Amino acid sequence: MQSVLSVLYPPKCISCDAPTETDFALCGACWRETPFIEGHVCDLCGDPLPGEADGHEDYCDACLATQRPWSRGRAALLYKGNARRLVLALKHGDRPELARAAAPWLARAATPLLLADTLIVPVPIHWSRRLKRRYNQSAELGRALARTLCLDHQPDALCRHKRTRPHEGMDAETRFANMQNAVLAHPKHGKVLAGRNVLVLDDVMTSGATFDAATHACLDAGAKSVQVLALARVARDA
Repeated sequence: MQSVLSVLYPPKCISCDAPTETDFALCGACWRETPFIEGHVCDLCGDPLPGEADGHEDYCDACLATQRPWSRGRAALLYKGNARRLVLALKHGDRPELARAAAPWLARAATPLLLADTLIVPVPIHWSRRLKRRYNQSAELGRALARTLCLDHQPDALCRHKRTRPHEGMDAETRFANMQNAVLAHPKHGKVLAGRNVLVLDDVMTSGATFDAATHACLDAGAKSVQVLALARVARDA
């Protein structure tokens, strides 16, 4: 049956529909156009840093200037080029299946962050946005990553009780103000956070304001520790 299906529906690139050897993969050309994060990065946000890693924890200027409530952070991709197109397709293009393709990329980026009994918790979206999109893209990523890493996943541990304004065009200070008290532990499902090592997951990291709000909500609910992971992050100038 599988061979018949592969003939009827041959694998195609998730980005451009060119033929691929497997499902949920990039063709060679799109892979080369997708900016994966490699090498030396900030230990708190995953932003690429100049030079080579020497085994010590290093931080970017933004993380040195801004107190981060989480312990460590990483991202799989730089938010530009083909990575930006994929993230936007996942978020606004009604393509939740892209989360399955992104799971191995996230798993590789998450390796330094994983602790015993890690619980994956996606950043929530307001109910009105979920109604419009039909799904929470971060929850789709979390579900796929949990399956790949065989970890627990609680998609509704957090809730976004306030409809915040879109962050496009805002500076960092305004973004943090916009997210003030916007995310809380779910009154019922948030109890699972107590005593757990939590990995908060979102599609994009820019200033870190959304991760900041989600992390505080987890810690307020009794989480033992919080790490953060983004599918893509907006890179700053080195």
